[in-house]
Amino acid sequence: MHSSEWNRQSAFTLIELLIALVIVAALLSVAVPTYQEYVERARRTAAIKDIAEISLAIERHLSQAGTYPNSLADLNPAPPLDSWGHAYQYLGIDVVPPPNRGAVRKDKNLNPLNSDYDLYSMGPDGQTQRPLTAAKARDDIVRAGNGGFIGLASEH
Repeated sequence: MHSSEWNRQSAFTLIELLIALVIVAALLSVAVPTYQEYVERARRTAAIKDIAEISLAIERHLSQAGTYPNSLADLNPAPPLDSWGHAYQYLGIDVVPPPNRGAVRKDKNLNPLNSDYDLYSMGPDGQTQRPLTAAKARDDIVRAGNGGFIGLASEH
């Protein structure tokens, strides 16, 4: 066998390279969205865990001070940022003087989510609105039912 014949037989053709690229592109088109969904689910789970831990710290503050904290900065240690890099939002409801009723988070029937305090993450977009049915609130991670529910606002 001559060397020129050997080179032709061992090289890839343009068609073979294009087929390989198409296969790789098809695999990536399936893998990337699946990975992004996994990452987002992990961030939601971390935010739910954080809200549960912050709720325990708020209850500890209530038992020691006899009142809910004025802000999350009053907790020791101060809570971390949420999974998307935003501060957790807190509003004491069962405090003196009570907050403006318009500041309280509301469910689909416009009833307050909690009677003690509101605690939530604004989710990946970093935006929110008071009623959970609003478009900007659907991705929030909320505490509702005085701690009976912690999860995605669209699932409440």
